Amino acid sequence: MHPTKPLALLGALLFGFAAFAQTETVVDGVVRDQTSKAALGGVAVTLVGSSVGTVTNADGAFSLKIPQSEADATLELSFIGYRSTRIAIAALSNAPRFPLTIWLSPVARQLSEVVVFGGDARLLVEEALRKIPSNYPNHPSMLSVFYRETTQKRARYIGISEAMMEVYKTAYTARNTYNDRVQITKARRLLSQTKTDTLAIKLEGGPHLAVLMDIVKNPDALLDRQSIDFYTFTHEPSVALDSRVQYVVSFEPRANLDYALMRGKLFIDRESLAITRAEFALDLSDGDKATRSVLRKKPAGLRFRPQEVSFIVAFRERNGISYLHYICNQMRFKCDWRRRLFSSTYTARSEMVVVEQDERPDRVIARRNALTSKEIFYDIVPAYWEEEFWKDYNIIEPTETLDKAVMRLKK
Repeated sequence: MHPTKPLALLGALLFGFAAFAQTETVVDGVVRDQTSKAALGGVAVTLVGSSVGTVTNADGAFSLKIPQSEADATLELSFIGYRSTRIAIAALSNAPRFPLTIWLSPVARQLSEVVVFGGDARLLVEEALRKIPSNYPNHPSMLSVFYRETTQKRARYIGISEAMMEVYKTAYTARNTYNDRVQITKARRLLSQTKTDTLAIKLEGGPHLAVLMDIVKNPDALLDRQSIDFYTFTHEPSVALDSRVQYVVSFEPRANLDYALMRGKLFIDRESLAITRAEFALDLSDGDKATRSVLRKKPAGLRFRPQEVSFIVAFRERNGISYLHYICNQMRFKCDWRRRLFSSTYTARSEMVVVEQDERPDRVIARRNALTSKEIFYDIVPAYWEEEFWKDYNIIEPTETLDKAVMRLKK
């Protein structure tokens, strides 16, 4: 592919706690909107001052394993447009074990606007890019990452793959990914055995999301100095994230090129001008261009029509530095064979969360052990599914529908 004032929680808390052999604490919970009661997916759940964390799944659920050495730490939950909240882990020690329910309250009023850079949204984006060396790590780091890849035919799962990975990243001072590497340390997968599943959907370089779609470090992912000219930028109402005001800048294509561009939103911290989040999607107005951007290979006679190619990239601020935290990619498309009446809708989704980070690694990932961006995760992971496979790891909890899909695929 070519490429916001401290805020207080309003709501009730119910706690769940467990400790095992005094080596770790497990906190299970569900995060919901205080007003609508809806589950909130993609909420960042982290230990304050540490690199340990995860995100909630589509059902708003999470399970965080906390080292005993961090038993006196504080849990923080944050989400775009909501008031962040903190919970002392020690306060949970006498509580019964059941999932805690956290009601996050949306910011009820629009945050005060501040006019910057003469009101020019493009200048704001350019300044955010210029400040990358001071807002992101200026040293190498090793990320522990949980990765999940799923494929659905209509609403039915036909493939589920998961992995724990190590991701080595060089300093952000040089905005390139030449020496960034990904290595799988543990993985598993399940495949549909249904005879009617005549197509195998494979994502090329899926685990490389952590490298390829880090929009701050990899200019080819979205915005380099040249491609800024291809977009129109517009100020949107500010929002809150991590109890900080965020500028919101929307962008859309203004140039007609021989490849598809993106449209979406950037969230930029008002104080530091760090890019904290990006939500964007491939422009599908020209179907041929969009198809060329995402389709590598298909059988002869198969028609492929993209319906959605979207991304979320999120960073977390810690001690004045922003670190990569979460990436999600969803592709939805229709496939049909020529001279056949009906088409099928497929959805391929991949997401990763940084569950821990070594900010001063004493090693790098050897090139011979690293995945390449052309390798297919589906092909290199053995087909088996072991119970409690991730017992010792923090992961993105499976949704209820995914749990049910696993049970069906195992039969």
